[in-house]
Amino acid sequence: MRTCEEPRAPNGQSPIALAAGQSEYGFAEKVVEGMFIVVNSITIKIHSKAFHASFELWQLQGYSVNPSWQQSDLRLTRITDPQRGEVLTFKELTWQTLRIEADATDNGDQDPVTTPLRLITNQGRIQISLKRRTKDCNVVASKLMFLLDDLLWVLTDSQLKAMMKYAESLSEAMEKSAQQRKSLAPESVQVSELGFGCFSARKKGRMERKSQVLASSLGQYFEKHDMRESSYHLLISRLDLHLCDDSHARDAGTLKHGMLGGAIQLTFRRMAFDYYPFHRAGDACRHWVRYSEAMETRGQWAGKLLSEFQSKIEKL
Repeated sequence: MRTCEEPRAPNGQSPIALAAGQSEYGFAEKVVEGMFIVVNSITIKIHSKAFHASFELWQLQGYSVNPSWQQSDLRLTRITDPQRGEVLTFKELTWQTLRIEADATDNGDQDPVTTPLRLITNQGRIQISLKRRTKDCNVVASKLMFLLDDLLWVLTDSQLKAMMKYAESLSEAMEKSAQQRKSLAPESVQVSELGFGCFSARKKGRMERKSQVLASSLGQYFEKHDMRESSYHLLISRLDLHLCDDSHARDAGTLKHGMLGGAIQLTFRRMAFDYYPFHRAGDACRHWVRYSEAMETRGQWAGKLLSEFQSKIEKL
């Protein structure tokens, strides 16, 4: 894989549906989703103008699960609501070992003495939730959870500096990609709401039946596991981070005097990161994974700042 300086155009319709000669969610999509995939080892190499990295996975498994993240009947791994015209699907990826390594390129702007960055983890898994429109299989929202167990990471000061430089080299491309996603997100939301509104207009003569259908067990079940917006999550059960000073290894004079560098050990338990890239300022956050009452106070404060900003814009 190679990083792109300019983001590519979206993929468009599902290639599975197009190959099967259909334009909506149907039999071909269900067959592919029901596959159980087992791969002994996978190696992914990423090249950038500043660094090159490699990801190695061993004993990778991918399969469909129910909303409780358990393997079950394939018919229970998807929730289809014909009233909304949307379908929810749930996937899980597991592996035995993950190895990540990154190093500066010869022609990059990095320090030629930088130390390669390495990280080895044990068992882990990724839980993926997708919400798609049944008429064209386009993804409306997604939720990705990256779950790791105990993690031990030893970093030297040179590795830490290299990691910051790698992140800085990718920040521009990531920002352009985020701007592209945000520019396309309102369109997908508008289309989804428009389809639901058109359905309501066609069924205006049967409003009572519609309310009964929305209150049915299927509607409530869909609403319980629905994703209102795309989000990305990282959860680490335990992280032991060791920061070591390796400057003495490059300084012969320091070694002669017997002076060694220091080290810091940091331990984090149940460390979590939640990222909602499409969340609008002032919108409610009760549907967030780790919602608390403190967020309600923060929401009121943010809403006040937003209203003040809007009033200033109106005056201008």
